[in-house]
Amino acid sequence: MPSPKTPLKIGLFVGREWSWPPAFIEEVNRRSDKTGVVAEYMKVGGTLMNEAVEYRVIIDRISHEVPYYRSFLKNAALQGVKVVNDPFMWTADDKFFGASLITKLGLASPRTVVLPNKDYVPGIVPTESLRNLKYPLDWQGLVEAVGGFPLVLKDAHGGGWRDVYVCRSMDELLYHYNRSGLLTMIIQEFIEWQDYARCMGLAQKEVRVMRYDPKARYYAPEHGFSAEMAERLRQETLTICRALGYDMNTCEFAIRDGVPYAIDFMNPAPDMDINSLGRGHFDWMVTKMADTMIALAKSKDATRTRYEWGKQAQKAEKS
Repeated sequence: MPSPKTPLKIGLFVGREWSWPPAFIEEVNRRSDKTGVVAEYMKVGGTLMNEAVEYRVIIDRISHEVPYYRSFLKNAALQGVKVVNDPFMWTADDKFFGASLITKLGLASPRTVVLPNKDYVPGIVPTESLRNLKYPLDWQGLVEAVGGFPLVLKDAHGGGWRDVYVCRSMDELLYHYNRSGLLTMIIQEFIEWQDYARCMGLAQKEVRVMRYDPKARYYAPEHGFSAEMAERLRQETLTICRALGYDMNTCEFAIRDGVPYAIDFMNPAPDMDINSLGRGHFDWMVTKMADTMIALAKSKDATRTRYEWGKQAQKAEKS
């Protein structure tokens, strides 16, 4: 009697979140008899160079806080695993590059300026190490470049609304900038919005358009946008996720005078908690993540094929 076929495995890296991960694992495993795909939490501890990885897909929701996981995931990508999200892009992304990129792609974005750091690591001697920096900064010119006050000062690599300040005067801007330490900050045009959307993009094909109130941190059960606006938000979310190579990402749009401005769209460990999303959005996240991750597990898609080093590694394996 033939032995049963070894199932394809989806592994999860997670932090403290408690609602989405077990629901996702249960949903994938409920279908395993038909799909041949199972899901489970991962366990790692010390990784050898070029160590084989038993998972076909790995979903990463915590490596931004645990650097060892990021190193493990890069090795997993080298071995041909589909890592969600791409750890190489996630390491490299920042809000300034993102604003420049989507503007190149024809999407609306607030005017953005990246600033020199306020402080530096020990060993940096300002008069010797920073000879390429202009000093003093033309603060007035930089403020005018984003449309004046009010403006937003934020961490170029931050998330979760940390280190984000609405500044209404030069005094406020300099106060918060002078306390930013080693962070690389950007200033950005303030969009006085009439509507606001947060859109979940999965596997660069599925999008959940949600009306969101960033002040109250509230997701409306139904988005209520016109069909035309909802479709525009869907398409622009897909454009952003495909450009960045993200298979799990939320894109936020501040809508002013009928134009959606993409103001926060590098969220590769997006909110999936039932308490904030509400039941309807949460159930969609569980079901669609199961649909798309199972499909990725059964496909030949791999993170490394986006890169020349990955293509060469794959070629070497076949030779």
